[in-house]
Amino acid sequence: MLKEPVHFIGIGGAGMSAIARILLDRGVQVSGSDAKDSIVIASLRTLGAKIEIGHHAENITMAKTVVVSTAIKVSNPELKAALESGIPVLSRAQSLSELMKGYRSVAVAGTHGKTTTTSMLAVAIQECGVDPSFAIGGTPNDSNSNSHHGNGDIFIAEADESDSSFLVYNPYGAIITNVEIDHVDHFSSKKQLQETFFDFVKSINEFLVICIDDAGGNELANSVKKLSLNLITYGESENAQLRISHVATSATGSFFRITWQGVVLGEVRLNIPGRHNVLNATAALAAGLALGLNPNQLILGLSKFQGVRRRFELKGNIRDIRVFDDYAHHPTEVSATIATAREVVEEGKIIVIFQPHRYSRTLAFSEGFASSLSGADQVILLDIYGAGEQSIPGASSSVIAEKIRALGTKVDFEPSIVTAIELAVSAAKANDLIITMGAGDVTSLGMQILTRLAEAATSDES
Repeated sequence: MLKEPVHFIGIGGAGMSAIARILLDRGVQVSGSDAKDSIVIASLRTLGAKIEIGHHAENITMAKTVVVSTAIKVSNPELKAALESGIPVLSRAQSLSELMKGYRSVAVAGTHGKTTTTSMLAVAIQECGVDPSFAIGGTPNDSNSNSHHGNGDIFIAEADESDSSFLVYNPYGAIITNVEIDHVDHFSSKKQLQETFFDFVKSINEFLVICIDDAGGNELANSVKKLSLNLITYGESENAQLRISHVATSATGSFFRITWQGVVLGEVRLNIPGRHNVLNATAALAAGLALGLNPNQLILGLSKFQGVRRRFELKGNIRDIRVFDDYAHHPTEVSATIATAREVVEEGKIIVIFQPHRYSRTLAFSEGFASSLSGADQVILLDIYGAGEQSIPGASSSVIAEKIRALGTKVDFEPSIVTAIELAVSAAKANDLIITMGAGDVTSLGMQILTRLAEAATSDES
């Protein structure tokens, strides 16, 4: 189906662009459209894609298949034209499933850590002399691309549970990093989430790697033991088959020992900080082992991993004030990022500019956000990034601010981005960290903060 001309509606998104890039590498004619131009679109054009800015029915004229992102509404003129013309329309997940057919595919799922774990697995496999295909929801620093068409028989894909679309993949193997309620616009309860992950597990053909340190992961592991899968559990738990021990973390990375069913397999040194990344690396190692790859080469590959953009990404350092950017948008992720920052900052302060993502998530997790953000020394809250959702009564950054204030942490609710930047810059001293955090457009603030820090430094010198 994806061998003749394919048109992507919303081609600039991370998931859509990844699939488009692989098809271009396979020699398929690709066209697409998006609401606005971007660096991603420019790179796809360089590879030969014909992309229009704006959505118009005539854009799909040459297409034999249309792929549509989840953000596209049924009123979109290109989607309407495709349906009226009888052109097959696939979701992003359906098209990715088509790409994975014929490969030993590994789907990386879980509420947190998917992007980093998928990236780690790709880098580790490459160190084994294998050239895997991959499609990732973020960009590894090692490759500067979120997708690749390899010449090997392995295909690694990040599997998104947010709308249950990962149920269409039917992968050879899978990783589940954790199972925790999120995406409350789609999942009404923890039970529904667990049932969806169980359905995902039932779609796997050969092996499942799952973290049993996580309560939801452990519960799921116990429920799937009766299935005919090669089940590999990992974590610091004594019951884990692939067990983590001797963990040491620092500002520059992590060290830990891996034991496989009581036998020491090796010791791993990571170049990225954070205890959560120890778990992510172990998941990648477990999947590599399940694929029959050399453990020493996999461990060497993990030691070379350079991180992922927007995952505690250092944007710059001005007068010993470091500015990081992070995608964290769930309380558990916020806690992990601030814990990592605490290891890095040492005696300095952590100043977080946080932008809540979606009204539904903000309403559901306001207590959790307050608790996790209170681990910083100072918090500056922006308005909610709606991501297409309508506002919900009671969902407000100011509500989170009140809860943080009650916990004793300095906090400001500041809807003005300009003022928020000034608050962070004026508060920061040498050895402090400023972190822009969230899944929305808060990521654009990093360079502006660095510019203001540089201007402030010049002003002080004069």
